[in-house]
Amino acid sequence: MSLKAFELVSAVEREMLMGDKARINIECIECCGKNLYIGTNDCFVYHFLLEEKISAGKITFTATKQLHKYLGFKKAVSELKAASALNRLLVLCDNTITLVNMMNLEPIPTGARIKGAVTFTVNENPRSGDPFCVEVCIISVKRRTIQMFMVYEDRVQIVKEVSTPEQPCAVAVDGHYLCLALSTQYIILNYNTGISQDLFPYCSDEKRPIVKRIGRQEFLLAGPGGLGMFATVDGISQRAPVHWSENVIGAALCFPYVVALDDEFITVHSMLDQQLKQTLSFKEGHILQDFEGKVIVATNKGVYILVPLPLERQIQDLLSSHRVEEALILAKAARRNIPKEKFQVMYKRILQQAGFIHFAQLQFLEATELFRSGQLDVRELISLYPFLLPTSSSFTRSHPPLHEYADLNQLTQGDQEKMTKCKRFLMSYLNEVRSTEVANGYKEDIDTALLKLYAEANHESLLDLLVSENFCLLTDSATWLEKHKKYFALGLLHHYNGQDAAALQLWVKIVNGDIQDSTRSDLYEYIVDFLTFCSDQELVWKYAEWVLQKSEEVGVQIFTKRPLEEQGKNSFNPDKVMNCLNKYPKSLVKYLEYLVLDRKIKKEKYHTHLAVLYLETVLQLKSVTIDSCVELTETQTKLRSLLQKSDFYRIHFILDKLKGTDLHMERAILYGKLEEHDKALHILVHESKDFSAAEDYCIWSSESKDLPYRQRLFHMLLSVYLNPGSSDCELVMAAVDLLNNHAAEFDAARVLQLVPDSWSVQLLSPFLTGAMRESIHTKRMTQITLGLAKAENLIYKHDKVKLKGSPIILSDKKLCQVCQSPFCEPAFVRYPNGGMVHTHCAANRLMNPNMTHHSQT
Repeated sequence: MSLKAFELVSAVEREMLMGDKARINIECIECCGKNLYIGTNDCFVYHFLLEEKISAGKITFTATKQLHKYLGFKKAVSELKAASALNRLLVLCDNTITLVNMMNLEPIPTGARIKGAVTFTVNENPRSGDPFCVEVCIISVKRRTIQMFMVYEDRVQIVKEVSTPEQPCAVAVDGHYLCLALSTQYIILNYNTGISQDLFPYCSDEKRPIVKRIGRQEFLLAGPGGLGMFATVDGISQRAPVHWSENVIGAALCFPYVVALDDEFITVHSMLDQQLKQTLSFKEGHILQDFEGKVIVATNKGVYILVPLPLERQIQDLLSSHRVEEALILAKAARRNIPKEKFQVMYKRILQQAGFIHFAQLQFLEATELFRSGQLDVRELISLYPFLLPTSSSFTRSHPPLHEYADLNQLTQGDQEKMTKCKRFLMSYLNEVRSTEVANGYKEDIDTALLKLYAEANHESLLDLLVSENFCLLTDSATWLEKHKKYFALGLLHHYNGQDAAALQLWVKIVNGDIQDSTRSDLYEYIVDFLTFCSDQELVWKYAEWVLQKSEEVGVQIFTKRPLEEQGKNSFNPDKVMNCLNKYPKSLVKYLEYLVLDRKIKKEKYHTHLAVLYLETVLQLKSVTIDSCVELTETQTKLRSLLQKSDFYRIHFILDKLKGTDLHMERAILYGKLEEHDKALHILVHESKDFSAAEDYCIWSSESKDLPYRQRLFHMLLSVYLNPGSSDCELVMAAVDLLNNHAAEFDAARVLQLVPDSWSVQLLSPFLTGAMRESIHTKRMTQITLGLAKAENLIYKHDKVKLKGSPIILSDKKLCQVCQSPFCEPAFVRYPNGGMVHTHCAANRLMNPNMTHHSQT
């Protein structure tokens, strides 16, 4: 695809140069600043002054002829090179380089010249360091010879002569390095060291060689197969070649382009991607050279200048053609020609434009990367979507615009599928950038737009946005949520903005069916949870009746699951809560369970109240249910557990409530609490006839008690079973089972006194076996304990004998090691090292603690 990188502008018309002399041809040109020099085939040198003018965006050149000079030879002028530092023009004619004055074209008075030159070039990277001389390299008429000269203002001096493997045809120089086109190949030759490096083969007989220095230590060469090859002084290529035609005449560099001339065209290739960018028709051209960034071409009769279009314009042309990659490559290359700050501004804008091109093509990954790299003001993207920016936003689009679209409808041509994809992309992009620096200053616009997109698409992330930190504008967002019937989300928005009353009002309407929103099927439970952690006490009490009416079991959670620090406030003290719950018996039970069982509050009224409620429920269920139901069983279990484990209810009050009922176990538990175990066991055995319950009673009543207490209960139960006034066979069997199943809980000797003589040993064999085993076990454990005690006593006796083994002599000459005073009484303390101290000195906390014993003589 073509790109207009250059315009061809005429500089010197035929008439200005030769008038009506048809046989005069241009042979060579040189340009230094505004000075243009032309050498002709009739041995004349012409000097023109070039003036550049810009009119209506167009660049034109005006050439004013200064003078022309005949050099006095019959040969054509072959080459011209300006040495502005010396005010000299080097003219090659008839194998002789003559030095002439740049202004008047007169030869220098000394007549200094270089003879025997086939062609020459100037070293643009000289090694001498002398600003008032020029290094010139010539191909000598001497076979296979290169010569180096130093050219001064009025003299020349040969400094080096180098032999080459073959006859050189063309040369370029950089420092000590020569790039030579020989007869069959190109080489790099260091004329200082003589070391050469072969590049690649080339036949000079078939085509004209091209050797062009394009930068520090780099050359451009015409290679085989119509390739423009790049080579460094190290003999390597750091750039891919460009594809020329086979008959290239000349080449020049105007970064980032390589310009080539053939018989019919001027071609422009990019150094960056090696692509052909522009082709200009140019017939009969035979000269193409670049002078300080200015590319000049010439035919035999006229001179033209290739004027590069500004890179910014080229980049915009590429973007207009949607050639994004080429535009970005060219933009990066422009860095070297544009001031840093200006480049950064320009490059960011180009990245943003490229991003919108990819966006319009639904290439969202590429667009995202370009938007991110170009630091796009995200509102530029949001503004494409109708109604997403808040009404209060003062944003206006960039000018000139970054894209050609009015809005998303124009971009997608009304295609709903494309529009949906674009909206999904914006959701993703906004969600990504909202927590980055890109969002700074625009957080309200971003979050409000994101909310609108989520609401419109019924996206699950809408709720996540509203329950986390966000900057959604209340007015815009509320209107949009209401429009899309997102009432639950609207409630969350109100809550985030501190309007809990408005939030609850909406949610209650949803639960009541006044408005429709199926976002949460568990909205009632959500409201309960919300009220549980709501710090607005008035609001909680306002909706307490509503939540309790909906569900007593769930509604009571606004009190039972409330944070403890909140419950301590007067508004939620237990008495006030219970007063509210009196109309809701199930809630009241749940709340009392919470106080008694969870918080373990040790207040008699709560424990008694809970027990009474359990009891009333049990009695009520018994009165309406013939068979035992699950609720009755559960409530009765809770009642028994409370009666067993609590020590804070009014026992006699509950007993009075139980009179005349068949709740035998409950009465037994209460008598047990009063330590009236005989009554309790009598009820269980004779009234309830529940022998298993009687045994369980003995077990749990004696929990955390000592063995004698437990044995007393079991003996009491056995006595009830063996009451002399009862001859019930069922009780006898219960007594036998009790003894056989709990042998360890009885004193065997007492049991043998109680049981009737008529009972056989076989009947009580399990009990007797267990009793014997327990007795033997106890005896053996006692013997072991006694043996261990004796052994320990023996050890102590041995230690005592050892300590008495050596006598300790105390006299009035002995001194206390602490206070250095003599002993006045026979009591002393001896340390392991043999030292002795007073007892009162040893008692001091600062003394050595390693005493062994306290002795008294």
